[in-house]
Amino acid sequence: MARLPRGRHGLPREYIADHQRARLFAAVASVLDRKGYAGVTVSALAAEAGVSKSDFYCQFESKDDCFLAAYDVAAERLRAEVLIACAGAEGWGEGVCAGLAAALAALAAAPADANLLLVEGLCAGPGVCARFRCAVEGFGPCLRDGAPRPSGGERVAAALAEAVVGGIASLVGRRVLAGEASGLSRFFPEVAEFALSPYLGVAGARRIISTR
Repeated sequence: MARLPRGRHGLPREYIADHQRARLFAAVASVLDRKGYAGVTVSALAAEAGVSKSDFYCQFESKDDCFLAAYDVAAERLRAEVLIACAGAEGWGEGVCAGLAAALAALAAAPADANLLLVEGLCAGPGVCARFRCAVEGFGPCLRDGAPRPSGGERVAAALAEAVVGGIASLVGRRVLAGEASGLSRFFPEVAEFALSPYLGVAGARRIISTR
């Protein structure tokens, strides 16, 4: 993210603060990707973002405070892209596929965010783990709402969507850990089959996937 011009520029204080926060969030992902969680220090974040340590502490109480806020922003940005993609599709299966394709493309375009959300970021302790669980639960309705019932007509367990989303996160996280983040979109067929099969069966899932 571009830094603000030095010296007098007449920009509103609120704009400057928001811009600094955005740069610090980007710095969290970047430093984490290069150095791991142990390398994410206040000094490293401030230097990466191009802000002073005093400016950092005007924004956040601690490194962990900044880290958690950055995780929340990255997770919500991904969720928003998925929701937009789902809403633009016709039919439940097509919407699930569209959301998955959007998620994989977004993570592939920002490998550092993928690492933050699914791999190295989870080493940051209970606070991030709790946020990861909330993110998984937040994606659940994208899969659950409108899902067909099995042929016998019985209700699908409410926890199924969260279990499937958690499994997808694990599948994608392993690819990121293997250094394959930039190519995540090519794994769409296997991820989509994993998501759709509990609801449609393998054959039904593959029929929908084959139309994309």
